[in-house]
Amino acid sequence: MGLATRVRELFRFDRGHLNAIETQFIAPEIVTRDDVDDRRAKLASIIALAITATSRLVNAPPAASPVLLRASEHVAPVAARTLRFTDQADGGVLIEDVKTGMVAETIAPGGQTGFIRGVMRGLARERRMHGVGDGPPFTLTMWKDGELSLVDTATGRALELGAFGETNRASFAALLSSKETAK
Repeated sequence: MGLATRVRELFRFDRGHLNAIETQFIAPEIVTRDDVDDRRAKLASIIALAITATSRLVNAPPAASPVLLRASEHVAPVAARTLRFTDQADGGVLIEDVKTGMVAETIAPGGQTGFIRGVMRGLARERRMHGVGDGPPFTLTMWKDGELSLVDTATGRALELGAFGETNRASFAALLSSKETAK
C-alpha cells in the first residue's frame, strides 16, 4: 500500500481510529523523550565530526594563538619582568623579582588581589601535575600591541591576562612597575 493510500485511509476515520492507524502504520514503536534526546546528541556529534573532518580535508588553518600571532608579526615586548610567587605561612603571597632578588610585591592575606591568587593557584596545580615545584619563575610581559601575558617558564603555559577583564589585567600590570623592597 502506498503512502498516498495510507493518508487517504487515515482521514476516513474519526480521531480515535486515526490514533490506532497512526500507531500501526506511522509510529509502530513507542518513542520516549530519552530516545529523542539520544538521537539529538548523536546528530550533534556527527555534525561536529563532519565539521572537523571537513576543515582538516580543506586544510583550514587552526585558530592561531596570541603567542604565535605575536611571533609571526614580530611584536616586540615593551616591558618584562621575571617573577617568583611564593606562598607565605600566614596565607600571603611574596612576589620576588628574580633578576634583582628584591621583593616586587607582597599580597597580604584577604587582600583585594584575589585574581592574582586564583591565577597562581591554577598554575601551581598544573606545575604539581608536571612534577614541578614553585622554584622556576614566571615571565610577565607587556607587548607593543598592548597585550599583557604571563608565561610559566617551567611548563610553557602562557596566559593572556587581557582575557580576564581590565580590572584583573591591571592587577598584574601593576607588578611591572611596582617598587622593590628588601626581603
